[in-house]
Amino acid sequence: QVRVVESGGGLVQTGGSLTLSCGSSARILMRNAMAWFRQAPGKERELVAAIDWSGSKTSYVDSVKGGFTISRLDAQNTASLQMKSLKPEETAVYYCNVGGSWNGTTCVPDRTFWGQGTQVTVSS
Repeated sequence: QVRVVESGGGLVQTGGSLTLSCGSSARILMRNAMAWFRQAPGKERELVAAIDWSGSKTSYVDSVKGGFTISRLDAQNTASLQMKSLKPEETAVYYCNVGGSWNGTTCVPDRTFWGQGTQVTVSS
């Protein structure tokens, strides 16, 4: 059974930074795109950042451009999301999805390989 494990969430003040990490098996991570999503209470889950299998292509939702950076380190079977200048409206549960495909613009997530989510709370 493939596990997808996120870590790094927590409570931070407005303007602060956090780095989320996502770990999974090499079989799933390598040669596949992956992405970070988030879901705030009462809202739809949205794609925040994505990276292709090679790490050379990335995409971000407009609201996080310039503040978030997605990266992957296949040698360690991990991927990360660096988040800077956080705002209260970015409070959400953040999910990692692995094993996806790249459609030329962003990641098309895999239906199965989701993590359990990690809570990010930004206080005002």
